[in-house]
Amino acid sequence: MDIFSLDNLFTLAMLTLLQAVLGFDNLLYISLESQRAPADKQALVRRIGIALAMILRIGLLFLLVSVIDLFKAPWFAIQLPGIVEGTFNVHSIIVLLGGAFIIYTATKEIWHMMQIQQLGHGDRNPKSVATLIFWIVLMNLVFSFDSILSAIALTDVFWVMATAIFIGAVLMIWLADGVAAFLEKNRMYEVLGLFILLVVGIMLLSEGGHLAHLYLFDTPITPMTKATFYFVIVVLVLTDIVQSRYRKKLMAQRALAEGNLG
Repeated sequence: MDIFSLDNLFTLAMLTLLQAVLGFDNLLYISLESQRAPADKQALVRRIGIALAMILRIGLLFLLVSVIDLFKAPWFAIQLPGIVEGTFNVHSIIVLLGGAFIIYTATKEIWHMMQIQQLGHGDRNPKSVATLIFWIVLMNLVFSFDSILSAIALTDVFWVMATAIFIGAVLMIWLADGVAAFLEKNRMYEVLGLFILLVVGIMLLSEGGHLAHLYLFDTPITPMTKATFYFVIVVLVLTDIVQSRYRKKLMAQRALAEGNLG
């Protein structure tokens, strides 16, 4: 059958890979946010959230295929020459709001960590399972725009795009528990994860500004490329690793010096 042609299968493989690459930031958000649920409900929150998001992603894919022009059509414009200029559509507004929300969330959690006086007595305020699932699904949809629009650009075969979304969701469910468990056992990496989320928010804001052809003080907003994003992530991870090992070395030297004095 034509739908199982070599071309469609190759496109499916490419889209699945794309879903995996573009889903990294989403997976990190899900892992961090799910930790605000009761311990025995965290895995359930991740699985239900990702599963519902997958269903809505496929629905969004069908909607975008049908009315793609409506999402790209200008909605309103801001014209303040020399200060701010831009033409906004539905796509750009969703991406901008998503980026702003992630920056707010990451900044709030980083500030909260700085205020903790004693570990174990200042963790994040818990949220209900329904609330967490709602935010996971909503942010999953925000993150999905890039991958869905990229899929539409690569193929017009709906089953190929829907299958890639399904496989991506299954991979995300499989990996989410492992990522969350790692962050729970290595609480120091939560700070790193939150700063990565902060970069994700900045990336979404730059992308939304670019989609809106936004100019601030006569300077165009250019999108952060994925290459730049991953480069920043690598630098953050390497910095954290080097700093951690250097701290351990200093602590060992201090302990040795105190032992010699004793």
